[in-house]
Amino acid sequence: MAPPKSKNSPSVKKQPAPNAAGGPKARTRALKGGPRSLYSPAEVHEIFRRFSVQRPEPNGELDYINAFTLLIAVVLSAQATDAGVNKATKALFPVADTPQKMLALGEAKVGDYIRTIGLWRNKAKNVIALSKALIDEHGGKVPENRDELVKLPGVGRKTANVVLNVAFGQHTMAVDTHIFRIGNRIGLAPGKTPEQVEQGILRVIPADYMRHAHHWLILHGRYVCKARKPDCPACVIADICKSKEKTTDVPAPLVPIAPLTEAIPVGA
Repeated sequence: MAPPKSKNSPSVKKQPAPNAAGGPKARTRALKGGPRSLYSPAEVHEIFRRFSVQRPEPNGELDYINAFTLLIAVVLSAQATDAGVNKATKALFPVADTPQKMLALGEAKVGDYIRTIGLWRNKAKNVIALSKALIDEHGGKVPENRDELVKLPGVGRKTANVVLNVAFGQHTMAVDTHIFRIGNRIGLAPGKTPEQVEQGILRVIPADYMRHAHHWLILHGRYVCKARKPDCPACVIADICKSKEKTTDVPAPLVPIAPLTEAIPVGA
């Protein structure tokens, strides 16, 4: 039988178990008030470093002229494709790129322009009401504040976050179906609701990468980590990814990808 330990014996700290590479076991980052990310800060940084190499200046796929037309485009994109919205706004925005011009067109005329978009009648009504609210309450300018944006007709949290990020460069995260899927599928920021995923992503992504993180995640979800079947051989983070669905640990070559569309910059 081993002798009892002396009260004066020095205590020995238990060393962390080594991982496969022989280093200390990587810690996952706990999200206060939400589920735990499966990735260490170093792993998250490397994921977005690679995304930044792949797409140095990512653009969304909605066409717009300024902050107002971006807001309208995002409102119209609900339950519609970006390509479908662009087709309708190609003729609309040149004649109505301000709330005043849009209001002057009237609901019926706006409806004629966007008739090919799903739910076009209700969206035309919202576009006119939104334009009037911008004129009456904000001097015709798009507010740079989420609380004010979500008060506008047809504008929800996701739409507000897109506008704040793309038009004003704020560090927001608009969680669409692609980002919600990635947050949960790869364990980057698991959550049962879009807002839980949003808060988780905001906690783990380094500030240096937040400006473009929204577009990087959307484009990755749309073209690589697809809903039905992820295209793992085309994934530049396959070696880091912890998804149970992944089919390879070999990352795709890290090379820049040409922009998918030439988005019109805000203020042009």
